[in-house]
This record gives sequence, C-alpha cells and structure tokens, in this order.
Amino acid sequence: MTDLRVGLVGYGVAGAFFHAPLISATPGLRLSAVVTGDPERAAEVSGKYGARVAGDAAELWDSVDLVVIASPNRTHVPLAEAALKAGLPVVVDKPLAATAAEARGLADLARDLGLMLTVFQNRRWDGDFLTLGRLVAEGELGEVNRFESRFERWRPVPKGGWRETGGTEEVAGLLYDLGSHLVDQALRLLGPAVDVYAESDVRRSGVNADDDTFIAVSHAGGARSHLWTSSVASRPGPRFRVLGSRAGYLKYGLDVQEEQLRAGLTPASPGFGEEPPERWGTLGADGGGSGDVSDDVRIVPTERGAYAGFYRAVLACLHEGAPPPVAPEEVVEALTVLEAARRSAAERRVVVLENP
Repeated sequence: MTDLRVGLVGYGVAGAFFHAPLISATPGLRLSAVVTGDPERAAEVSGKYGARVAGDAAELWDSVDLVVIASPNRTHVPLAEAALKAGLPVVVDKPLAATAAEARGLADLARDLGLMLTVFQNRRWDGDFLTLGRLVAEGELGEVNRFESRFERWRPVPKGGWRETGGTEEVAGLLYDLGSHLVDQALRLLGPAVDVYAESDVRRSGVNADDDTFIAVSHAGGARSHLWTSSVASRPGPRFRVLGSRAGYLKYGLDVQEEQLRAGLTPASPGFGEEPPERWGTLGADGGGSGDVSDDVRIVPTERGAYAGFYRAVLACLHEGAPPPVAPEEVVEALTVLEAARRSAAERRVVVLENP
C-alpha cells in the first residue's frame, strides 16, 4: 500500500518534537511537506526528513493526502476549514478552537464532507494515564471520588512569545494549553461535567495570558476533578492523586515521552515510552500516621507510553473506516468546560453547564 503523503503546517515545538518524529515513525505515513518560514527550521526539515518546504499552507492542498496543523492556536480553525474544503482529512493540534461553537462547526463540516477530523490529544497516551485507566477499569480503586491532576512548572522568568504575551484572540495562556489535556483526561476518566469553578491568574511581570490556573469540575456520576496548571509552582505537586473508595493512586513526575522526543529519540528507539522504576507510582491506602487504618501501599509499574498509537489510529481511520483516535464531539465537550472555566474565573462563580 502506498504511503500517505502528510503535509505538516508549522514546525515549532509541536511540529518539530511531536508531529514530525511521530509521523515519520509510523509505517504507512510519509512526511512529504512542511510549512515553515524559518530558514533554520526549513534546513532541518529538508535534511532530517527529506520533506519539501512550503511557504504557505495553501501550497499543500494539491500535493498531500493528510494535513496536520501545528501552527499557532489562532490559525487552527481557518486552516482546518480550508483543508477540509480542499477535500483533505485533518489532524489539528490542541486546542482545536477557542470556543465549542467553532469546534462544532468544524466537526459538522467534516461530517458533511465525509472527511476525518481529529485532534492531537496525545496525553491520552501518557504511560501514567494509561496505568490509571487500567487500575480504574480493574476496580483497584473502587469508586473514584476525586481526581487530582497537575501540570506544574517553575518558570519564574517568562520565555516570551504569543503563548504568554497574547490575549484571547491568540487563544493564549495555560488554560487552553495544558488545561486542554487536564480537562480531556478528566472527562475521559470520569464522564460528563455538570458544573465548573475556576481561578485563573497572571502572576509574572510581562505576561498577559494566564500562567496560574485551577479548575474544579463536578461530574455527572458524582466524582470531582481538581486540576492545576501553573508556571510559578516552586514546589510542584503530584502529577496524579486519585482517591477511590478502596484505594488511591499517587504519581509524581511527567510522562517520559516528551523528554525523549526532545532528546531526539523516536518510538523505534529502545526503551521509548518506558519509565524507570524510581518514577513509578503507588497504589493503596494508609492512615497517614493516625493508626486507625493499616498501611497497605504497593508500587505500580507504569504502562509504556504510546504516543505512536495516535497516528496508527489515524491510519486505521483513513484505511479501514475505524473511528478517529480523538472524536471531534469529545473535543467540543472539553472546550465547553474550558469556556465555562474562563467565564467562572472572570465572574468568580460556579458555572452550571446546560445539557451535561
């Protein structure tokens, strides 16, 4: 079967460290062209992947079979719409859009045209989240009451760029950046949201977009999610603390795949996605020194991370008619929560969702 030609729009962090290496490592896909205006990035694209460099996304429409959009957030909707209207299936990096209405419009367009539209929510394939999903499915935690999840960093000096200095028109800030992952994981684990409360602040000088945000989500099943994302966390908390009726899961540190990709490894590299034992999480219950509950805690090996599974699922969707790896309707659901969080933080109130 002939490889599908992939056109990648954007070669910043997302394009260079995630999409390009994952596409190239997927049998059946070939990175054919990359849109970038940066001479150094263009040279890397040509030398590393043998891909053609294009100056504009419109140059791709007649020469590729699949478009991947990893350009700045404000461009996601117009580029995805143009690619779909050109008759091409589309992968869009998160966030798909600034609003649920925009995302719903793209989903409707893709459905009407009979084309795949999916979003790169790669954190669904984090090893620790895969581990947590397995533990919940096997009943190890009992009924989950609270899901605590964090993407916290200590970055007191801003790096600059539109993600920090842009406003709502740029879809900038942590709420829509890492918050997209936090909310997506919470909804996948615990189901639909019924109300949302959020606190969102700008803590650093010279930054215009939120850099310190907390989101509380109440789920239809009765569980609650407490989600944090921050660039000013001098003492980061656990990546996951998940409390159930039988036991809890505690996990520190981030999934290893991003650091491996940044170091030049690929899914074909030995040990890719495998977390060292010293970073594994723990499962169980302890009395916290109170003496009223016996300690019963064990180490849980982390599942191997599987970012490569995203593009394998893209191929299965295009060749076999399988569902897309991330359904647009699920993205609309998550954006509804993110919009509610932004409104909650601005109005300092709980936002109740309609038709959860």
